Amino acid sequence: MATLRKRVSSSGDVSWMVRVRLKGHPPEAATFKRKTDAKRWGEKTEAAIREGRHFATAEAKRHTAGELIDRYTREVLPRKPRSLKQQSNQLEWWKAHIGDYRLSDVTPALITETRAALLETVTREGTKFSASNANRYMSALGHVFTVAIKEFQWARTNPVQQIAKLKEPRGRIRFLSDDERARLLTECKADPHPHLYTVVIIALSTGARKNEILSLRWPNVDLERGAFTLHDTKNSEPRRLPLTGLALDLMREKSRLRRIDCDYVFAQKHKPKPCDIDREFARARDRAGIEDFRFHDTRHSAASYLAMNGASLAEIAATLGHKTLTMVARYSHLSDDHISDVVTRMNEQILGEK
Repeated sequence: MATLRKRVSSSGDVSWMVRVRLKGHPPEAATFKRKTDAKRWGEKTEAAIREGRHFATAEAKRHTAGELIDRYTREVLPRKPRSLKQQSNQLEWWKAHIGDYRLSDVTPALITETRAALLETVTREGTKFSASNANRYMSALGHVFTVAIKEFQWARTNPVQQIAKLKEPRGRIRFLSDDERARLLTECKADPHPHLYTVVIIALSTGARKNEILSLRWPNVDLERGAFTLHDTKNSEPRRLPLTGLALDLMREKSRLRRIDCDYVFAQKHKPKPCDIDREFARARDRAGIEDFRFHDTRHSAASYLAMNGASLAEIAATLGHKTLTMVARYSHLSDDHISDVVTRMNEQILGEK
């Protein structure tokens, strides 16, 4: 409970010291010039301690955003190896802009103002930050505050959660035409990189992500049944994909030349690590005369080919590893002809219409 004590200085000035003692908690004390202020503080502090709010508030005044980001980077980011590099860069940006503020002073208004500066930042490509990129930066900072609340007890509220996300443009669909696909594969096959052609074939035939393919290990490849299992996926859930046709033939050829010191299917030449194909892919793409196409668009290409060949949205989602249909709804218009055929056959069966 709170106790008040009157103090008189040698000059005759009066002050009031209030001390709050609750069993199981360290004592808290403060001094005020007016008795009413001291009494009010004692009541509020006692209530806050009983409700578990006081010490988080005190920690928020004691630590800066920079200290929080440093601790999060040191203790939490290592648990997230897939996003370690990207989020490290994002959090360094936030630290540079709000790192000197005490956590108690990091408000939604401050973050919104700082986000506006982020949107004016020019990227390495010479363009301004997109709404999508800004949302990723906000998400990274939001998780820092979530951990500050739940694990560190350095904050009581998450200011990022009070800010609406920026509206993002509809995800683009860029897929290769038949002619573009043929040109790209010709150039990939001619490239001296030993894995480029096979990686691109698998990407186009299964919709697997680049990192999922490059991290593939031989124990997860079943050449007898013509399938491979992805364990290092974006949503951390294993996914089994078929290997058929040319992709299966190429993998069988790879298996005859596999290394004994490394079980990565697409390993570096002199190191037991996954290879890198970014530079080689860009080179083959440019030689093929294909514009506005990234490796990730091979995933869109595979999904588009599935849709145009009659696959349902649920089947596309299962192949790509999406938990909901939201992400694959963008391909629905590509299967309009298939849907029309299905409805036509149904009408012929039940109504006898032709």
